[in-house]
Amino acid sequence: MLYLRTVCGPVEVGRLALILPHEHVFTDLRPPDTPGFGQACIGDVVAVMRPHLEAARAAGVSAIIECTPLGVGRNVRALRALAEATSFPIVASAGAYREPFMPQWVREASEQALMRWLRQELCVGIDDTDIVGGLIKLACNDPMTVAEAKLLRAAGRVGAELGVAIACHTPSGRLALEELGIVAGEGFPAERFVWVHAQNEPDMGLHRELASRGCYVEFDGIAEEADLNAYIEWISALFRADLQDRVLISQDAGWYCPGEPGGGQIRPYDFLPRRFLPLLRANGFSEGDIRLLTVENVARAFGCEQRGGEGWR
Repeated sequence: MLYLRTVCGPVEVGRLALILPHEHVFTDLRPPDTPGFGQACIGDVVAVMRPHLEAARAAGVSAIIECTPLGVGRNVRALRALAEATSFPIVASAGAYREPFMPQWVREASEQALMRWLRQELCVGIDDTDIVGGLIKLACNDPMTVAEAKLLRAAGRVGAELGVAIACHTPSGRLALEELGIVAGEGFPAERFVWVHAQNEPDMGLHRELASRGCYVEFDGIAEEADLNAYIEWISALFRADLQDRVLISQDAGWYCPGEPGGGQIRPYDFLPRRFLPLLRANGFSEGDIRLLTVENVARAFGCEQRGGEGWR
């Protein structure tokens, strides 16, 4: 049986409907030495973000994967408070963001030390809490830095050991191939690797190549201002290539930003179910296709097995 490892404990994926695989609740892109970095009144965060989660639930969303790792203001206590207030499943991310956001200690740590840290975040708790990560979220520059490659290798080993997904913010398809090669070299299965922001790569041949190698090609950034017809074509091309089980779609929405009045301009979580899914239907996608994109693929990508005393796989 597969579970999502949420901030409030495991949730059976069979109980869930539409799952959004790449969203944000609380993120801070300011320099880390900024006073109040990554901090806010949790009550304020809950008050601002609760209506957005309720609107998502009303539109059919049943869970979100929150993709904010260390280095960009991750605040798992705020995630748990919001999840408890709304009874809405939220999955937190282990891991760290790219340079220069990556903390100095991550840059300097050995691969073995990074592996111990990732195990801590995935099996014990994040940031001195008992809230575990449900995936490893990383990010790389193009070209990849030495520290980013080191963290990828550590993540590949731990991800293979614990059976969790690695989702990596990736600017290009060529870089995604490099990332996949690194983690695969550490024994990590391609079928658990998520190429984040694949919509930024215009070469659909690279979409097909990565998907044919087994990794998930994630088209996020679905929003009012996006070219939705382009998303339809990217998704359709992978369906035509019989690679439909390797596609993920999401919005990269939310974004409560501490330091901005009221958390800033929050992007809603319900655009995809309310506006984009009807567009898919209008372009010939069946209800089975839509379930595959929004439920089955996400559950397969991020679901983990619970094995009693042996822990998670």
